[in-house]
Amino acid sequence: MESRQLRARIFILPIIIFVALAACAPIQTPPTLAPATETTTPIPSATVQWFPPTSTPTPRLVEISTATPIQMPGLGAKLFSDNFDSESAWNTSVSDQGNVSVSRNRITIAAKEPEIYIFSLRNEPLLTDFYAEIDAHLALCKGDDSYGLLFRANNNASYRYALSCNGTVRLERMSVSRARPIHEAIYSGDVPPGSPGDVHLGVWVAGSEMRFFLNGRHQFTATDVNLGIGTIGVFAQTAPENKAMTVTFSDLVVQSVGYVSPTPTATLTKTPVPTSTRSP
Repeated sequence: MESRQLRARIFILPIIIFVALAACAPIQTPPTLAPATETTTPIPSATVQWFPPTSTPTPRLVEISTATPIQMPGLGAKLFSDNFDSESAWNTSVSDQGNVSVSRNRITIAAKEPEIYIFSLRNEPLLTDFYAEIDAHLALCKGDDSYGLLFRANNNASYRYALSCNGTVRLERMSVSRARPIHEAIYSGDVPPGSPGDVHLGVWVAGSEMRFFLNGRHQFTATDVNLGIGTIGVFAQTAPENKAMTVTFSDLVVQSVGYVSPTPTATLTKTPVPTSTRSP
C-alpha cells in the first residue's frame, strides 16, 4: 500500500513543478501588425534613344556626261579689237540730257535726266555671225537703270542685250526708240546689283540663233530673224525714277563664227490616193 502511495507522489510531483513554472513565466502578447499601406506602381520613364535608327538611302545612279556641251561652237579668228584709245570709230555727243565720250581707254555714257536713252555705234565693220565680248563698269546705276551691248545695229534698229541694276538681264529688239521684248527679263547672280560694279558681257550670234553670256557663264538663248546685219554699239538708259547714271565700257573683242544651226530633216511620207467606191 505504501509503495502505491509512493509511486503516485513521484508521478504527481513533476506535474506540480511544471504548473508552478508555467505560472511564473511572463505572458507574451502577439505582435500587432501595421495597417497595410497603398502602394502605387511607378510610371515608367521615357527611354532616351541617343542613336535612333535611320533609314539607309537607296543609292542613285549618277549619269556622267561623256562630252561637255559646246556653248559657243564655231569660234574662229579674231576680226578686230578695240581698246578705246581713239574716238574716231565711235559716235560721241554732248548735250544737256547726257553725253558720250572716249578717253583713258574707255567709252563713257552719262545720262542726266530720267528716261533718257543714249547709245553710241561703232562705224565699222558690219557683222552677221560673230562672237563679241566687252567689259562694263558701273559708276552710277541703281534700280531699273539699264545698260549693255547693241549688235546688228543701225541708226533705226538693233538688238539690245540689256542688264539692269535691279539684277536682271534681257534681250530686246529696238525700232527707233521703242523696245520689243524677245527674251523676258530674268534674275542673274552675274548682274551687279547697282554701282559700283563690273561685269563681262558676251554675245554669240549665228543666223537667227543668239546665245548670251555674263562672266563666261551662259544666261539664255534666243532666236529672231528680223535683223541680219549691222554694227556693234553700247547704250545706257535711266529709269523714270532716276535722274542720272554713268557707265563705261572697255576691251571690246570680236571673233568670227562659222556655224550653221541644225535643222530637222523633212521626212517624206507616202499619202494613199483615195479610191472611189461604186454602188451596185
